[in-house]
Amino acid sequence: MLKPSLQLRLGQQLTMTPQLQQAIRLLQLPVLDLQAEIQAALESNVMLEQDEPTESEVAEPLAAEDEAPSATAEEMEVEYAEISTLGQSSGSTLPDDLRHSFDYPDRSRDNLQDHLLWQLQMDRFSDRERGIGEALIDAINEDGYLSTSLAEVEELLREELGADQAEIEPVLARIQCFDPVGVGARDLSECLSCQLAQFPDDTPGLELARQIAAEHLELVAQQQTAQLRRRLGADQDLIDEALCLLRSLNPRPGGAVPSGSPEYIVPDVFVRRQEKRWVVEANPSIAPRLRVNQTYARLISRESEYEALRTQLQEARWLVKSLEIRNETLLRVARSIIERQEAFLDHGEEAMKPMILKDIAEAIEMHESTISRATTGKYMHTPRGVFEFRFFFSSHVSSTDGGEISSTAIRARIRKLVGDEPAGKPLSDSKLADLLEHEGIKVARRTVAKYRESLGIPSSSDRRRLAPS
Repeated sequence: MLKPSLQLRLGQQLTMTPQLQQAIRLLQLPVLDLQAEIQAALESNVMLEQDEPTESEVAEPLAAEDEAPSATAEEMEVEYAEISTLGQSSGSTLPDDLRHSFDYPDRSRDNLQDHLLWQLQMDRFSDRERGIGEALIDAINEDGYLSTSLAEVEELLREELGADQAEIEPVLARIQCFDPVGVGARDLSECLSCQLAQFPDDTPGLELARQIAAEHLELVAQQQTAQLRRRLGADQDLIDEALCLLRSLNPRPGGAVPSGSPEYIVPDVFVRRQEKRWVVEANPSIAPRLRVNQTYARLISRESEYEALRTQLQEARWLVKSLEIRNETLLRVARSIIERQEAFLDHGEEAMKPMILKDIAEAIEMHESTISRATTGKYMHTPRGVFEFRFFFSSHVSSTDGGEISSTAIRARIRKLVGDEPAGKPLSDSKLADLLEHEGIKVARRTVAKYRESLGIPSSSDRRRLAPS
């Protein structure tokens, strides 16, 4: 006969509190959107004020990179499992040649498909799965929904891969976990269910929210609360809790990715050489430093008439901490990237090392979706130019000596080979593949053609025709 007993278990989990949701949302905002968000908060919340640096703070360098960090996440009273040991923005004062030149034209044309294809390349898919993924992503509309049935996708892939729905569905399930979560869903119910799957099981209202998303969305749309209560057999407080959770989700996940490019690039970080190492510094001009107005905070009493002000005080504290988390996360990601790509900074694109999201995620103990958010629409200014964080990630090709070579490095090598080819005697894709193989880089002619086209280099016949006579 079993006897009742008590057991103590220790564990960690991610609690999706409103503070954490705000921190994650701010993390994915590009600089211009972040500035607009902060300005709106300053205008609407009397408990927030701009923290102007003192003369001594302007004169003295910022905290050194190896300074002991402060635990800001604990002050937020959340278990932020992905982002821990947070500290103040670090680095030294900016050199004069970088201090007054922050804006650069942005010629990127990334849209939702580009964002998803990039994640597809950065994840561990086989070539066959990647082909299926490309077909699925091509069928996703701007709202983030799969616009064709799996049967139609199967028909499209029949000649090329001969894939059936049993192979397609697992790939789709993985794409639905990309950033933004829920993209690739076939309807609203599936979209919301995918987003709910990221919450821990003990999230208040989660079980009811899953039931509503799966079976009762039409009652929510018709505001049939009484009927919803009868079908679920739950009291109104529990239903309100579940509905509140559902309203926090995004019914149009594709809208989270801008379809156009911003007019200017504002670097989030600066990278420069300091003695014998590369140093990453935050851009202090990104946004004003915020703080809670302590004078107003001390004046608030426990009287009910101050309820609105107490709410604003809590929101102000959340925003300040969320911004600290965002800044520290970007610095940690940027530093980890630069640690792996020092050869690029020293020698250029041909020295770029292969790197995927998982590499950085494991190095700084964050989830891959967080790394995706932190690298999309974020830029670093380096002596070699201004680059989006995503530029430093690339898939790899195996070399003949058993090593790995970055696809970015291979593209750079192809560009150089074409640039050095004899006048009037352009190198064919097959010849380029042979030359690369002699250098220890084994790539198929078809791959060389794909890389060449991505560089905007015409085919050998077109280059011969365009060559001066």
